[in-house]
Amino acid sequence: MSHNIAHNIGEAAKASGVSAKMIRHYESIGLTAPPPRSGAGYRIYGEKEVKILQFIHRARALGFSLEQIGALLALWNDKQRASADVQALARGHIAELERRINGLAAMRRTLEALAGSCHGDARSDCPILDDLAAAPR
Repeated sequence: MSHNIAHNIGEAAKASGVSAKMIRHYESIGLTAPPPRSGAGYRIYGEKEVKILQFIHRARALGFSLEQIGALLALWNDKQRASADVQALARGHIAELERRINGLAAMRRTLEALAGSCHGDARSDCPILDDLAAAPR
């Protein structure tokens, strides 16, 4: 991709890893600015727009929420930013990931215990289904 090439939405999607549907969604919610349009009304994506989409794609791959990505984009565009602000956002995300990891580990332990208590044979009684049907604790 050279600096002077204009991309249509399909080419921008391929270059960035973000689907055309998501590109339109990000524009509709204001995460990205609408790109310039051709005389025929088609979106035109230059290197800047593709870089922003690549940034969003990578941030999504790291599990950042759209709100967090908006904050990261604002920091990325602010040349007067303090890197401490970026680090604080990343550390907050790490803490949230740890909470989710701990929750998933607890679910796994529960399911392992339930699967271990199931006979796994031709009998119809099943502790797994009994647990799922039980009243909330």
